[in-house]
Amino acid sequence: MAVQRKRKVAAAGAFVLAGVLALTACGGDSGGGGGDGGDADTLTIWHYENDDSAMGQAWARAVEIFEEENPDVDVVVENQTFEQIQKNAKIFLTGDDVPDVMEYNKGNATAGQLASQGLITPLTDEAESRGWTDTLPASIQTTAMYDEQGLMGSGDWYGVPNYGEFVGVYYNQDMLDVQGLTQPTTFDEFEAALATFKAAGITPLAEAGAEYPMGQLWYELVLHYADRDLVDAYQLFTEDVDFQDEAFTQATEKLDEWIKAGYVASDSAALTAEDMGVSFINGTYPIMVSGSWWFGRLTEEIPFTWSQALFPENTMHPGSSGNLWVVPENATAKDLAYEFIDITLRPEVQEILGQAGGLPVAGDSSAITDEKTKEMTENFESILAEDGLAYYPDWPVPGFYDVIVSELQSLINQSKTPSEVLDGLSSAYEDGKTDLLEG
Repeated sequence: MAVQRKRKVAAAGAFVLAGVLALTACGGDSGGGGGDGGDADTLTIWHYENDDSAMGQAWARAVEIFEEENPDVDVVVENQTFEQIQKNAKIFLTGDDVPDVMEYNKGNATAGQLASQGLITPLTDEAESRGWTDTLPASIQTTAMYDEQGLMGSGDWYGVPNYGEFVGVYYNQDMLDVQGLTQPTTFDEFEAALATFKAAGITPLAEAGAEYPMGQLWYELVLHYADRDLVDAYQLFTEDVDFQDEAFTQATEKLDEWIKAGYVASDSAALTAEDMGVSFINGTYPIMVSGSWWFGRLTEEIPFTWSQALFPENTMHPGSSGNLWVVPENATAKDLAYEFIDITLRPEVQEILGQAGGLPVAGDSSAITDEKTKEMTENFESILAEDGLAYYPDWPVPGFYDVIVSELQSLINQSKTPSEVLDGLSSAYEDGKTDLLEG
């Protein structure tokens, strides 16, 4: 078809980006894409999703729709990698040969930094005129907005999210059945299930202390005891945060209690997220607390009956929007970029996300045919309905991820008390916050 001939796809992301960086360094022009000095008949899109992923399938359909409605526009889709764009964005966006719209990570140290440096375009007027402010739930909009310092949650829109992610609990139902357990619906039932497995000689929680999983379990516990005001203070700097307050203390002491009880394997401080996932898939552990990003792999690889649910009794959960569509300030086809972004939020595109397990932010779970995918999407919709996204524990300040990993490894190894762990977190948090606000 004509639209197939019109579209140009560049799969060699490293080569494409290397060329852009070289041209930026020497101030040259390439004469191609969206940054060719004013060719508004070309729309250049950069993203880093695999073609067979939920997002890749959805973006491909959005491109098709765009081409059908804009037959005189050439669409150039260039597949980069997350690392390439993350590492080099500040360099290539200062040049003239830039994409018209690209996928980028959300947060203070990423999209916020580009916004504060004037490298991406404010989208508030488009968000209002195109109805994005009405379409997207409030907690999803938070990741789209950044103030003059690049802090997330207020100011202008600088990006548009159109899918989501969250942390929940995966259960090996076969192992629950052997112990005569049903899926826990309360925190007390969850703890009782942990105790039952341990009494049967089974370590209940698949965990990993060398990467993000243990921090997310800790944050689930913080959210069990916290309220929205504390989350906003912690994530958005609305107030000062006391890491020795009741919520942080109760959560860290509870995790310490679980470690002492043997609910977490003693060697988990050295395990990676991959180790954790494989051990759950293999049936070594009956419960895994982790993100929706595992869903597709679990669906393909798990040989037993399993289910996914929200952390019992929590009203807030780790999670966020997915990555953002942003428009570089030096893009030359901005109106076309806005139109493409708008298409990604249409029901037809959002339904593709939903059917493939991509957690649409403007979709309808009733249209999803696969029961497990529908279950997960309904869980996400219930979080959005309660404004329950609490983002991730490492988000507030740069470098906090490594601190959380290190401190919680000390808790697993029992080399620090809960209070000492909280002191370590507080010190790094306050230093990072000062750098952000005064930098």
